[in-house]
Amino acid sequence: MKSIFSKTWKASKQPRKQRKYRHNAPIHVRRKFLSAHLSKHLRKEYGRRSAKLRTEDLVKILRGEFNGKEGKVQKIDLSKSFVFIEGITKKKSGGKEFQVPVHASNVQIVELNLKDAKRVKALKKQREPPAQKTEKPTKEVKETKEVKQKPESKK
Repeated sequence: MKSIFSKTWKASKQPRKQRKYRHNAPIHVRRKFLSAHLSKHLRKEYGRRSAKLRTEDLVKILRGEFNGKEGKVQKIDLSKSFVFIEGITKKKSGGKEFQVPVHASNVQIVELNLKDAKRVKALKKQREPPAQKTEKPTKEVKETKEVKQKPESKK
């Protein structure tokens, strides 16, 4: 794998190459890394397992020191792949509070921010059942068709 980002690179078992891919990825590709699982009732409603995180989504933390706590997403850092959640803070030794970054894989979306019409449209598209495809011809249909043979070429 080259040092610059490769669009054609598929996958590798080696963790160092996976980390390198994520580290060298441009911001528009990193956006796809910041998706989180949907809660069970949202999965049933939208017919999908995960969605990209957005500000003002209500999320529940599943791992780490703050697991079980819920809060709204205040900020998303694409360059470092972290999410900052309202109410998830720690105190520094000087007494000043700071927000704790949480990785997107450690949260679950409980309530979606549906203020954006484009997001609502994308979610509705997933909800609709796929259109019925025409059936492939069965063996009976194939047998009724005449098979034309090519005339043998003369030498």
